Amino acid sequence: MPTSSKAPTPPPTTPPKPTWDPKPVNVRPFPWLRPTIRIRLTLLYGGMFLMAGIVLLTIIYMLAANALQEGSELPVKILRGNFAATSNVCNLPNESSGEIFTQAIQSCLQHQRAQALNTLLNRSLLALLGLTVVAFAFGYAMAGRVLSPLGRITRTAQRVAGSDLHRRIELGGPDDELKELADTFDEMLDRLDRAFESQRRFVANASHELRTPLAINRTLLEVQLADPDASPELAQLGKTLLATNERSEQLVEGLLLLARSENKIVDKKPVDLAEVASQALDQARAEAQAKGVQIRGVRQQAFVQGNGVLLERIALNLVQNAVRYNVKDEGWVEVTTEPQQGCAVLVVSNTGPAVPAYEVENLFEPFRRLRTERTGSDKGVGLGLSIVRSVVRAHDGTITATPREGGGLEMRVVLPV
Repeated sequence: MPTSSKAPTPPPTTPPKPTWDPKPVNVRPFPWLRPTIRIRLTLLYGGMFLMAGIVLLTIIYMLAANALQEGSELPVKILRGNFAATSNVCNLPNESSGEIFTQAIQSCLQHQRAQALNTLLNRSLLALLGLTVVAFAFGYAMAGRVLSPLGRITRTAQRVAGSDLHRRIELGGPDDELKELADTFDEMLDRLDRAFESQRRFVANASHELRTPLAINRTLLEVQLADPDASPELAQLGKTLLATNERSEQLVEGLLLLARSENKIVDKKPVDLAEVASQALDQARAEAQAKGVQIRGVRQQAFVQGNGVLLERIALNLVQNAVRYNVKDEGWVEVTTEPQQGCAVLVVSNTGPAVPAYEVENLFEPFRRLRTERTGSDKGVGLGLSIVRSVVRAHDGTITATPREGGGLEMRVVLPV
């Protein structure tokens, strides 16, 4: 019976590098040009006054021109006589006929009328310019006074964003739209405060209720495994149950840490990222040696403000993921730290399988791994990167993942100093 031969499957190609820039852009090039409501109200008030002033000036100019036109006509006709000019504005002949004198006087009056209108226009424009400046300043002051409750609401919201849910606006004054907004915001803060307090109590109770049975099970299994008279089947079953129990403990610890790290870090202390990364590498070095993964990288001293235990969890989770999701032969993990202007950077890069750029964001979701793989393997419980992102956000930092050419990832953590 003839056998059919299949063409060899070509090796997977490296996914293209993403064209997007993973670094968030939050810095305004010209912050003083920000179109705030106060600036817009000032421009609106000043612009309306300027338009009204221009319309009023045009009407006054037209009325004055009409009045001067009607008043500049001579009520008499000069037949003859001698005249002398009293100013340099008019050039009157000394002796001439009455018709020539009449035309000269009319020309003189028209010239004086034009000069009067020009003087009126120039002085009116200067007055309009000065009043416009006053109007813009007055509009800016009035807009600031009207919007002062909104600024108070904004400042309270910024303090609440820093995990201070006990603050309230408590806006006084007339019962207008802004007071209604402030009261609604206070009610929302009350509900959020109660919800977060309930969550904290739940985490504390769950920490006790979930850890205690698992600790008891682990103790009983360890005692059973220490029995020299236990049969091999029973010993193997005990090891399997102990591994399952250990996995459950890791899952519970990860869930509790994920719940606690969702809040901002209030009590911050100076922490050296280089020392944190070194501690994480010491804990993961044995696993890396067992898998034949080389650890390298230069770690410079870089201090940040934060919680040392949680920052060590960031480095440990990244290093463990880099070690576990690596190639079998000639794999490496590079861990570097460096200070930069206004921040400190921790970079963990590794060799490993090719990661498509469109699947990078899924790695930070709880219980998600590359492609459709979920929890169930021996590599972890699927919470490592979720915990890392939550802790980084709690420290007001950012984390980005970029696929490397040839496979693997580069994890970049940026923390403010």
